Amino acid sequence: MKNIRNFCIIAHIDHGKSTLADRLLEYTNTVSKRDQQAQVLDDMDLERERGITIKSHAIQMDYELDGEKYILNLIDTPGHVDFSYEVSRSIAACEGALLIVDAAQGIQAQTISNLYLALENDLEIIPILNKIDLPSANPEEVKDQIVDLLGCKREEIMSASGKTGQGVHDMLREIVTRIPAPKGDPNAPLQALIFDSVYNSFRGIIAYFKVKNGEIRKGDRVKFVNTEMEYFAEEVGVLRLKPEPKSVIKTGDVGYIISGIKEAREVKVGDTITTVTNPCLTGIQGFEEVKPMVFAGIYPVDTDDYEELRTSMDKLQLNDASLTYEPESSAALGFGFRCGFLGMLHMEIIQERLEREFGMTVITTVPNVSYIAYTSKGEKMILNNPSEMPDPSKLEKIEEPYIKAQIITKSEYVGSIMSLCIEKRGAITNQVYLTTDRVELSFDMPLGEIVFDFYDRLKTISRGYASFDYHPIDYRASHLVKMDIMLNAEPVDALSSLIHRDNAYSFGKKICEKLKELIPRHQFEIPIQAAIGAKIIARETIKALRKDVTAKCYGGDISRKRKLLEKQKEGKKRMRQVGSVEIPQEAFMAVLKLD
Repeated sequence: MKNIRNFCIIAHIDHGKSTLADRLLEYTNTVSKRDQQAQVLDDMDLERERGITIKSHAIQMDYELDGEKYILNLIDTPGHVDFSYEVSRSIAACEGALLIVDAAQGIQAQTISNLYLALENDLEIIPILNKIDLPSANPEEVKDQIVDLLGCKREEIMSASGKTGQGVHDMLREIVTRIPAPKGDPNAPLQALIFDSVYNSFRGIIAYFKVKNGEIRKGDRVKFVNTEMEYFAEEVGVLRLKPEPKSVIKTGDVGYIISGIKEAREVKVGDTITTVTNPCLTGIQGFEEVKPMVFAGIYPVDTDDYEELRTSMDKLQLNDASLTYEPESSAALGFGFRCGFLGMLHMEIIQERLEREFGMTVITTVPNVSYIAYTSKGEKMILNNPSEMPDPSKLEKIEEPYIKAQIITKSEYVGSIMSLCIEKRGAITNQVYLTTDRVELSFDMPLGEIVFDFYDRLKTISRGYASFDYHPIDYRASHLVKMDIMLNAEPVDALSSLIHRDNAYSFGKKICEKLKELIPRHQFEIPIQAAIGAKIIARETIKALRKDVTAKCYGGDISRKRKLLEKQKEGKKRMRQVGSVEIPQEAFMAVLKLD
């Protein structure tokens, strides 16, 4: 056990985690020259296309130092704020972390929040300055930032380059000397923490675990503590580039188990595995529940695919434990699911993965957040959907979730970022100059305002130089109203939203204008209206497509033409009463890109 090292790599998005992981695999000869490619561990098409890590990836390496053989278990983690739950799970399976900072960009918001996650779990932190080969690198200044943040000595900071491989051998030596070996009792009853799982269509569900105490052997009868289900360990092994079966996984090591589990809900991330013959008394504690931030409905385009969508969601949730969902139905869209996501990028990725991995075409409704409503009788209701809002006459007050947002940016963009946050009903609480030209701004602002286009606009205003991180603080009373969008006098529940009264008129007008562009013309006239209760606050009209019925009349009395036009008018009127409006998928997503 003293020769095992478990560590993860944490950093802000695009600071070179996956490239450094590639070098570590190359220098320990874990990946042969033939399998060598950029981002070896990112095995999803989406990850390669976008150049981001979406899933944490675990892999085992062998390393020899001064004649001693060591086993290094590496977990490469995502950097984007929407996938921070993946990072928290990876950290639970490690004793140390490599904190990577880009020498050109310096410390950014996600660097700080991931660092705090690691410090809460008492991990040994090794700070690494990456990309020092860049001409724009600023190593001395960034080292000062790291010393201020971590309180470490300057000589403890390692310099490396994932691209050229400079400093990687020193990094491996430091991992062995500075990161502690896992603690645990090899003779105690088995206790292993499940930190991830994947679905394999041939083998069932494969769970990844870290053994805390005891050992697990092939052929053991094992039990999952929280679900109390028992299984037969058909195969256990370690995670190399391909899974590698072993007869036993000992204390402190990371491995996988295949036990023919077919049902997704039987495997919970954070559960504890133990043996049936000699069970442990308690499960492993301290695994946090996921807190979804953004809610949206996902519906199949064809209502017959509902069951297939449910199966796909089950399998996807195995691989991404931060996705939460429950069934719901909508008047406009039929049966579907109400899903909770950690952010807008997360929502986009889930929708893409449903289409690519499971072949499901889905409609996603307008995203929103959870509110708390208090009725005049003193009842408390949680509203996940604007359609659940009680009648305004019975309503005492509505509270909406607030977050603390931290934005780190260059000092020249402070003014425009402040005006953006104030426009989004934010209040500035703090402003700290980290260096002469880097500022950390703290705001309290409603989560509902961030859901739409905040992140995109922040990046545009700051030319990509602002990094953004947030965490929920509390619920606060606010003057919110429910705004319905009506097409042909029918409310479309998938487009309704809860919005602050001051913004309702401009928001309603923009939506109506946008829908007018996106909804195709029909045989009858379609009014698009935004309404608060019975009061219409904005309206646009899509004109009818009409045939020229008077074309065949030439000469003769005007009453002949009028008769035909009156007949056409009657037909249009009747058609409008029975006609239904087809809404394209773009219309639901257009609301997000109003500006």
